[in-house]
Amino acid sequence: MLNCVFYSATTVSLLIAIICLLILQLLFYSFSSKKKRQEPPGPRPLPLIGNLLQVDLKRLDWSLFNLSKTHGSVFTVYVGLKKVVVLAGYSTVKQALVNHAEVFRDREITPIFDDLTKGYGILFSNGKTWKEMRHFALTTLKDFGMGKRISEERIVEECHYLLTEFEQHKGKAFDNAQIVSYAVSNIISALMFGKRFEYTDPLLQSMVERDHEIIYLTGTIYNVVPWLGRWLKNWRDLMHNTEVNKEEMRRIIADLKETLNPDICRGFVDVFLIRKQSLEESNIMDSQYHDENLLYSVTNLFAAGTDTVGSTLRWCLLLMAKYPHIQDQVQEEVDRVVGSRQVRVEDRKMMPYTDAVIHETQRYANIAPLSIPLKTSRDVTFQGYFIKEGTAVFPLLTSVLYDESEWESPHTFNPSHFLDKDGKFIRRDAFIPFSAVTVETLSSSTTSIHQ
Repeated sequence: MLNCVFYSATTVSLLIAIICLLILQLLFYSFSSKKKRQEPPGPRPLPLIGNLLQVDLKRLDWSLFNLSKTHGSVFTVYVGLKKVVVLAGYSTVKQALVNHAEVFRDREITPIFDDLTKGYGILFSNGKTWKEMRHFALTTLKDFGMGKRISEERIVEECHYLLTEFEQHKGKAFDNAQIVSYAVSNIISALMFGKRFEYTDPLLQSMVERDHEIIYLTGTIYNVVPWLGRWLKNWRDLMHNTEVNKEEMRRIIADLKETLNPDICRGFVDVFLIRKQSLEESNIMDSQYHDENLLYSVTNLFAAGTDTVGSTLRWCLLLMAKYPHIQDQVQEEVDRVVGSRQVRVEDRKMMPYTDAVIHETQRYANIAPLSIPLKTSRDVTFQGYFIKEGTAVFPLLTSVLYDESEWESPHTFNPSHFLDKDGKFIRRDAFIPFSAVTVETLSSSTTSIHQ
């Protein structure tokens, strides 16, 4: 009897709360519409759920792209109660992220990423933490990665292991997703830890599998209704996988710390630990070089690098299979320039068609269609519209990579997008596969290492 009364009271309270929220939101919309300053237009939202019924959450980027054709290149949508300004088209995205970089710079940390990283690391932090960790990561990755012989040798070595796995299938069809992810993870592992794992190593397999699941689960509805919290199974699974991966990473870092030799730098973790040790010896204890930033920076790079590069490689294999005439042209160029020897980084400038195919794969695959959500650092009037400080902003990269005013045939896989009339490679300003905002340089750096 008491249970019935309790549940009845709870139900009534919940209904009252919902009704109050509906009234408050209606009043908010009414008040907002009367403001003198013109805000970005957009489809009219419904109470509580906003514009969720007007978009396809499985293809949110294309839904928003289609809405931009009606509401313009700067428009507003509501994701539940959350107001979001969407930037569409190359010209608009560039103007915001390059010309107004100081305003559209901070990351919008969604509830799920706040739970995952707690404001530490590189990808989902702001302020001093982000500036220092980003600078350190870019500098260290450059030293160990871009254009460095040591990283090239590790990539070549890993390619041999990967090709050996491919050859075991003797030309028969097979699912390459896992093995490609293992190879990419090993290259990132070499940069992070100075070592690789066997493809059969349970630690490598479990970490890669959990990272894939974590990335998949970050799309949970928890971001829309964070007050549901622990009642969502996806949220619980996500937190469990994250904690297990963090424990595994802590053990790897602890092993590296025990065997640290300042005279021999094995990778990113060693550089961080040496910097941390040097600051502590100088009695500087309030720096950003502490265990939590190290842990989350490494997990950020390991997961994001594996996913972006692995997905790009699989798209490339798929497109080569789908367009054999393009594959033949790549093979002809490789045979002519490289021959029977091992391909090297310096060969790239002599292989414009292959370079164009790699870039076109990234454009066409569009693996990061929304980029990392941003927020405005202050009030701003942008393209005639007032955007309040702290407003979430989605730079819609799909609308950039498929902008019909920038690409001759955006919906077609066409390497000629990156070739001039003489067949020489050309760079395109609208080629923004990760984002023009500086944090994405980390992802593009890890990708360029593998190219």
